[in-house]
Amino acid sequence: MTAVPATAPAPPRPGPALLVPRTLATAARVLRQLRHDPRSIALMILVPCVMLLLLRYVFDGNAAAFDSIGASLLGIFPLITMFLVTSIATLRERTSGTLERLLAMPLGKADLIGGYALAFGGLAVLQSALATALARWGLGLDVTGSPWLLLLVALLDALLGTALGLFVSAFASSEFQAVQFMPAVIFPQLLLCGLFAPRSTMHPVLEAISDVLPMSYAVDGMNQVLRHDDVTGTFIRDCAIVAGCAVLVLGLGAATLRRRTP
Repeated sequence: MTAVPATAPAPPRPGPALLVPRTLATAARVLRQLRHDPRSIALMILVPCVMLLLLRYVFDGNAAAFDSIGASLLGIFPLITMFLVTSIATLRERTSGTLERLLAMPLGKADLIGGYALAFGGLAVLQSALATALARWGLGLDVTGSPWLLLLVALLDALLGTALGLFVSAFASSEFQAVQFMPAVIFPQLLLCGLFAPRSTMHPVLEAISDVLPMSYAVDGMNQVLRHDDVTGTFIRDCAIVAGCAVLVLGLGAATLRRRTP
């Protein structure tokens, strides 16, 4: 009789002790790649500072207007730039086949998304710190609250932009399509976040929509720092909502991540 070969047991799933090193290894690989892409680094780190500098001289002679809108844009500019760079960089990984090769290894989607979030999050810290320092001490942005609170909100906004970029990259088949997601994902939030008009004065339908958009709470958090010298309950709520949205979107990004672009 011919012996029936036994089925090889499935390899054990990696335990929590292995997830952190794999996530860190992914983050290190992404940072090594970005080191050879100075244009992306310049876009992430310098563009928000350049935009704030331009805004300051747009309102030259009207410091009150700069103080009013500058704090809000200090959070919006990092969100937009991180969204663009992250979505395009992640899509490039998939279209080049790198993502498929990585997922063929003992590397889970959560490891990959976590590594990307960690790498871009580190750059977001640098970006937010430079933009906050420039706005507060270089351009004379007058805020009542602590500059550290400005930095906190700017950092949370940059992390939210990173999470949104990772998420939408799963639905684009080219870098051009990734950029096209910006009008659909970013522009409605920009119009309804309260930057151009108080949300309470909007049509009730638009106000209700703005209440579920994370950028609205990013702007509200910046306005809290602008007007109050202490940490208010509203400020904590706004920061918690922005952070929670970033974590939720990262989870959705891991769930919808595809190995390759069809």
